[in-house]
Amino acid sequence: MEHKRANVMAKFDEIASKYDEQRKKLIPCFDDFYSIAVSAAKTANDSPNILDVGAGTGLLSDFVMEKYPKASLTLVDISEKMLEMARVRFEKYPNVTYIVDDYTKHDFTEKFDVVISSLSIHHLTDMEKKNLYERIFSLLKADGVFVNADQVLGSTSYIDELYKTDWKQKVENSGLARQEIMSAYERTKLDKMSTLEEQISWLKEAGFSDVDCMYKYFNFVVLYGRKLID
Repeated sequence: MEHKRANVMAKFDEIASKYDEQRKKLIPCFDDFYSIAVSAAKTANDSPNILDVGAGTGLLSDFVMEKYPKASLTLVDISEKMLEMARVRFEKYPNVTYIVDDYTKHDFTEKFDVVISSLSIHHLTDMEKKNLYERIFSLLKADGVFVNADQVLGSTSYIDELYKTDWKQKVENSGLARQEIMSAYERTKLDKMSTLEEQISWLKEAGFSDVDCMYKYFNFVVLYGRKLID
């Protein structure tokens, strides 16, 4: 398992400097994908405590911080180089904490109003996802929300192949250089996707209420859950 984590870290270290500029070309539904995730990350607290797991360069957090500029933000990621990019991005914000660690194991000491994640959790095994959802539930304050903008496995092999074919067709016509496209294909070998139905079930089992898929574009989804009690 540690070897697999090291592989993930190495692959994302390699692309840290180009990660953001590639997103719009690798995510055909980029605008809706991120804007709906931000809309779902809703809290009554105008200075919320926000945790981003698998934060990378902080792309999703950047959009969320535009919505809550007085927030305290914690970014955790296994790739130090990705978080170095995030440090530049958030240098104007005073209340940002950076944690270079495996978020499935890190011992968090705070409670959060909002937990977000984007394009990270699909690198975990089924059991790791289930355990993580339970951990996130325990880290949320009452009425806290969890928003996961991620990718899912098709519910059948036929549907999953449709997802992959559509994505590859669009990436091939995105304008990315051939080397960048091949690098993206190589990174998909790190994926351990689970179906949408499984993950909705796991979120409910973890204790989340109002669990929903708020957005879906082929295998790109925005998952939502709320914690009613602390």
